Amino acid sequence: MNISATGPTYSANQASLQGQGLLWDVFCRVIDNFGDVGVCWRLCADLAGRGQRVRLWLDDVSALEWMAPGALEGQHINLTIHPWLETKDSQGLQTIEPANVWIEAFGCEIEETFISCYRQHTEVAPVWINLEYLSAETFVERSHTLPSPVMSGPAKGWTKYFYYPGFTGKTGGLLREPWIQERQTLRSEASKAAWLQKFGITWRGEKLISLFCYASAPVAELLESLENFGEPVRLLVTEGQAKTAVQKILRERNKPRSFDMSFLPLMSQTDYDQLLGACDLNFVRGEDSLVRALWGGKPLVCQIYPQEDGAHHAKLHAFLDRMEAPVSLHQWHQTWNGLTHQDSVQPLKTPLLAEWQSTAEAFCGRLKSQPDLTQQLIEFVAVKGEAVKKR
Repeated sequence: MNISATGPTYSANQASLQGQGLLWDVFCRVIDNFGDVGVCWRLCADLAGRGQRVRLWLDDVSALEWMAPGALEGQHINLTIHPWLETKDSQGLQTIEPANVWIEAFGCEIEETFISCYRQHTEVAPVWINLEYLSAETFVERSHTLPSPVMSGPAKGWTKYFYYPGFTGKTGGLLREPWIQERQTLRSEASKAAWLQKFGITWRGEKLISLFCYASAPVAELLESLENFGEPVRLLVTEGQAKTAVQKILRERNKPRSFDMSFLPLMSQTDYDQLLGACDLNFVRGEDSLVRALWGGKPLVCQIYPQEDGAHHAKLHAFLDRMEAPVSLHQWHQTWNGLTHQDSVQPLKTPLLAEWQSTAEAFCGRLKSQPDLTQQLIEFVAVKGEAVKKR
């Protein structure tokens, strides 16, 4: 990788920013490699795919090596990756084109050096968006697109806008690329079997369950429930905390299993989307995998990102209410997220999958009737950009 202080980085093709769309700067500080950067990359790639020009500024690019092959080599049209350190390099910043749009993802703040250099180029403010975390809580509709005047610093007099993804037409919607359904559909049993064979898995028609979770998930209870599933099942365990938790339990128990299990390598976003579409039940965690599982239209159990003050409890219940989840799915989520006692959980059996499948399909259908996040952002920026020009 060739890192330059004065131009596009990671061997990015300068010609890739020669499009007709607006120029967007998206800023992301990585807290969870699987989460924040996953959402930001999907957003940037979707914007670029719709003709916008995008620069993604990251403080940790390592996850993109496996998550988005070719990203660091500049193989995506209209999209380049830049290290966060360059936002502090006043000399290098003199050579870059000022963007029309700034997106601060998940509360990260743009460096004052970057803002000062921008203002030296032009007094016209960018459309400045603070992209918030996903929530189904009612405050999201009230807070979506509210302005926040900047009162001090080099951006004094400009305005930020809070932008909330969400599950209703009064929010910013969810990330949904035009091609998502095609990616998540393996149209025949033969195609599903061939895809699984890429990972050394010989599929014989058993039920497939994917596991992507935090270390705090009650994985032991899940494995115990699979012992009494009632029909052949294969657990597909993702790399990372899920794999570590499962392997620890297997070492401690050291006894035969009545179900099959396969461990997956780190997967690109493309492969992970296909995994979600292939499985009969998906255990997901956080924002990115939750949204992708929703578009797959398959039953899911989500482990919400835990917060010390317990605020995630309300977020989880709000999501389940919005989903119109049946009692059995509520119970599973409460236990999976550590909000209730284990004896309230119903066994994970086939009848539950049938019930949860209808819930998932209905919710997916309602969500697909709403405008997607990227399209709404483009339309919002078009309106606010005109307002900036008139000031």
